[in-house]
Amino acid sequence: MGTIQLVVFDMAGTTVKDSGEVQACFMATAAATGLVANTEQVNSMMGWSKRRVFETLWQAQLGANHPEYETKVATSFQQFCDRLETHYRTQPVEPTEACLETFAWLKAQGIAIALNTGFYRKVTDIILHRLGWDEGLNADYVGTPDTPIQVSVTPSEIYNSDGRPAPYMIQKAMYKLGIKDPQAVVAIGDTPSDLAAGINAHCRYALGVTNGSHSRAELEMHPNHGLLDSLAELNGRLANL
Repeated sequence: MGTIQLVVFDMAGTTVKDSGEVQACFMATAAATGLVANTEQVNSMMGWSKRRVFETLWQAQLGANHPEYETKVATSFQQFCDRLETHYRTQPVEPTEACLETFAWLKAQGIAIALNTGFYRKVTDIILHRLGWDEGLNADYVGTPDTPIQVSVTPSEIYNSDGRPAPYMIQKAMYKLGIKDPQAVVAIGDTPSDLAAGINAHCRYALGVTNGSHSRAELEMHPNHGLLDSLAELNGRLANL
């Protein structure tokens, strides 16, 4: 276990409770802006950058060359942002089962904690602040060994990237913390794109939790290094390395 230096966690559904609220914001926005979408489509894209979801859906409906494509994407994305930010400002925001205990255990082992997400920076900051996880982070969203987390990365900080399943958020977290070897890194999330990002980053483990947006059966269909019922099982998995 001494070889693990960093665990990179997803946020909604992995470290932050999500009972379908993000998907509900997508579906309400689709209905309000004339976008044809169903829950299965949206769920399959969970973990992506949120703008990319609307680009994909509008492209399927209109085509990327349609004269109204860009306007439709911008309108849907802005309405989604308004709904999502209002939700996280006004509704309870809580860590997932065993999240805080897992963070405490990792800190006791000297293992750094990174958060990455499909959310853009503004809504991520709302969530971090509501949970107190932004305490001690500097302007570059890097903390110290004593802060609740050691780094936060969003698609907003990745140049010309749609976020996951690309490995760049994981790699940027490594860069900011001075970690060179991806085999010293574990990535964990609740979506296929989380798993793919961990594998694309060549992490030692790309793990999935099955109590988030995707079931065990759904995640088993995608390459992974192990599936956990919840974060409560992570400490035992890492302790046995």
